[in-house]
Amino acid sequence: MRMLLTLLLASALTACGFRLVGSGNWPMALDKVYVDMPLGYRVSEPPIETALRSKLVRRGAKIVTRPDRATAQIRLSNLDERRETLSIGADGKALEYRLVIGVRYELLQNGKTVLAPDTISVSRDYSFQLDQILQKELEEEQLRDYIQNELAELVLLRITTGLAALPVPATEPAAPSGPAPAPAG
Repeated sequence: MRMLLTLLLASALTACGFRLVGSGNWPMALDKVYVDMPLGYRVSEPPIETALRSKLVRRGAKIVTRPDRATAQIRLSNLDERRETLSIGADGKALEYRLVIGVRYELLQNGKTVLAPDTISVSRDYSFQLDQILQKELEEEQLRDYIQNELAELVLLRITTGLAALPVPATEPAAPSGPAPAPAG
């Protein structure tokens, strides 16, 4: 009975179109990817860059260390983080903030732009209490990492969707294999 129920559930999930993340058709253009994020001086990789690399690897791409060895180059730039005050208490201190993080991305192949540069941003609101300042600073840092992970997922989704929407290059028709027909006349 348990086996029958498992088979029924599995067939229902596949019939409705359910599939695991990363189990679709992976674009050939993303087989070997170079991720580029020019930020000038930095001590460590931004979480969005790390998350994008790991998501690419989980989906079957190989990350290369030089752009000349890549089939595609994902360029991330203009990483913008800002904190906006949403509400202020009677004492004039902030009670709520909105954390907004945005990034610009583009896809290149052989140095040519395949998908035009686009910007995407994600925002999340959170409350702030002065008597819990250490906890709230940790919460903000975790929220920042979460948003950058979400941004990486959205960038990858937009790139794969954009690649799927590109026209397939036309192949030249195969030459006939037999002798050429004689002209009528």
